[in-house]
Amino acid sequence: MRGLLVVNPNATTTTARAREVLINALAHQFHLETITTDHRGHAAELGARARVDRVDAVIALGGDGTANEIVNGMLGDEGPGPDVPAFGIVPGGSANVFSRSLGFPPDPIEATGEMIAALRQRRTRRISLGRANGRWFLCNAGVGLDAEIIQAMEAARAKGKAATPTRYLATTLRTFFRGTDRRASSLVVIAPGHEPVRRVFVAIVQNTSPWTYLGALPVNPSPDASFETGLDVWAIRSMSVAAGLGTAQRMLRNARPADNENVFSLHDQPRLTIACHRPTALQVDGESLGEVDQVDFTSHLGALRVFV
Repeated sequence: MRGLLVVNPNATTTTARAREVLINALAHQFHLETITTDHRGHAAELGARARVDRVDAVIALGGDGTANEIVNGMLGDEGPGPDVPAFGIVPGGSANVFSRSLGFPPDPIEATGEMIAALRQRRTRRISLGRANGRWFLCNAGVGLDAEIIQAMEAARAKGKAATPTRYLATTLRTFFRGTDRRASSLVVIAPGHEPVRRVFVAIVQNTSPWTYLGALPVNPSPDASFETGLDVWAIRSMSVAAGLGTAQRMLRNARPADNENVFSLHDQPRLTIACHRPTALQVDGESLGEVDQVDFTSHLGALRVFV
């Protein structure tokens, strides 16, 4: 098996020594070529090269952002195909939603042992992917408040601050009360076969569940979202404190927020569009993509083969 191990040196949950141990465990077992990323977009470049070079497997040591970059490099504009390498990940980020959604333990050392077993046994499955304005995503995309929080977290990381659960919670509260416009909604959710949903403040599109983790606690507004189905979307139409607390309580209990005047949801959608009345923040897999006027989402079943 020809393989490539892509290492993010800024992986937040591993030390340099721990990364060295993990790299040696993987590379020596399977003779993987190991490359450490050194600039933004480098992982995508490596993913694209792996497909051209007919590499059998690409393994990432990093978080959801690293995984997203590699997968976008491998699929690019060409999309899924038999020449796309199988993909695996050893968690090294802050949330690690993708690896945990596949059933890997959050601890990088334990996950490395699981990955070695999967590689030895050639144990893979096919999963769906989402696409937002041409950008592939593994886990989720968000428009509105969710993406504004990601923007604020990226600004904090740029200043050298760690992406801890406490900082994420503090950033969420600060953005909710001081940052976002809680009076004027900007989004319309348009899905085939449904009336347009207007007056939306934030929309989350999930390709799997949970949406994210708050430490060890899953936050799950769309618990039915799955790698075997289309996209799930939930939209919030009220930014009142009372409505927000009620929705948060249900998400933390792993219960789908009931559709009402404040919350709207759809399951297993092949495509949908989110139109914006004004430029609005967009994120995919925890990475900010700036502001957009419209986002077109599509689901692609069985698009990627992954090690499990």
